Amino acid sequence: MTRLIVAAGGGGDAVAAAMLAAALYGDEDRAVILTYAWDRLLVDPVPGPRSPSDFTGLEPLTRSVWSVPAEAHPIAPAGSTLPQLAAELPHTFALINPYNGVEGLVRQLEELVSHLEPTSIDLLDVGGDILARGDEPTLKSPLADALTLAACYQVNAPIRLLIAGPGLDGELPLATVHSLLGPLVHTFTAKDAEPINSILEWHPSEATGMLAATARGVRGICEVRDAGLPIPLTDDSPTVHEVDLETALRRNELAGAILSTTTLAEAETHSREVCGHSEIDYERNKAAQLKDQLAEELDPGIMLSQLGTFEDEARRRGVTHTTFRRLTEALNLPGSQRETLRTLLMETMPEQYAAPLWDLTATEPGTSSP
Repeated sequence: MTRLIVAAGGGGDAVAAAMLAAALYGDEDRAVILTYAWDRLLVDPVPGPRSPSDFTGLEPLTRSVWSVPAEAHPIAPAGSTLPQLAAELPHTFALINPYNGVEGLVRQLEELVSHLEPTSIDLLDVGGDILARGDEPTLKSPLADALTLAACYQVNAPIRLLIAGPGLDGELPLATVHSLLGPLVHTFTAKDAEPINSILEWHPSEATGMLAATARGVRGICEVRDAGLPIPLTDDSPTVHEVDLETALRRNELAGAILSTTTLAEAETHSREVCGHSEIDYERNKAAQLKDQLAEELDPGIMLSQLGTFEDEARRRGVTHTTFRRLTEALNLPGSQRETLRTLLMETMPEQYAAPLWDLTATEPGTSSP
């Protein structure tokens, strides 16, 4: 049997889709994960999502849909995590191409449904920002989710909307997300996280990283992003809930506005009107700022001293864990140094690694300093 899982926002949602497939459907069923090639700038320095023309080595699934095998390569300067995901996971990763707007996405989905005849179709969002109205001040990336929600709503097939890790993306108030959730579908366990353990050693997703960590039993307050947003890690964090698809669409004003769009640029215009911004504009601005930023060689002594100061201050804020992205930003390092920093910390203080998070409770205050 074939299961189709649409990763609502791409990125970490695609990794979470692999965990969902293993947890709900086991090894017997084959999962096709339909996802964007839309990675953070530290992976892909080109703003916005990638289209099939940005890759070599793709394989046709239907007239409009291509799969991304391990042998595929993004064309420089573009980057993508999808070929490596395909190399390490047993699933088929199919590429969402949003450049023909929602009408194009509907066509891609209908072709896939006709071709695969899947036993089930899930639209998966980690965190729950797909349920946003659009005017929330904490909402950072509404467009990708709105595109997939608007498309899935129009497909002539039963599609189940699933929210994993409610509140873990920090884009909606936790109370708001919980008030919108439907029935509990599953609670992830450490065993469920096993298929993606190796992925999270290199994949930069913070929300899916926290989802896996809470499935392993991690609890506390995790600080994320450059702004240091505190995310509660609770017993509700590793849960998966169903939400009525039509209810989500009625609430999501951006998704409702872009139902008949035929280009990504048109959808972006609606995002600026409804939400006041577009995440691609944010990526364009940040890419311009990072263009001339050069990666300097890390000085371990200076870095560990700065880390000790950061950890002491974070503990006073009530923080128990953080992500390596947050550490990279807090120490004023370019994103390209994230993996270098992670490797150094794993070598010097492995006891603080609560995969894939950094544990601030594992040492006494000040002991990170040399």
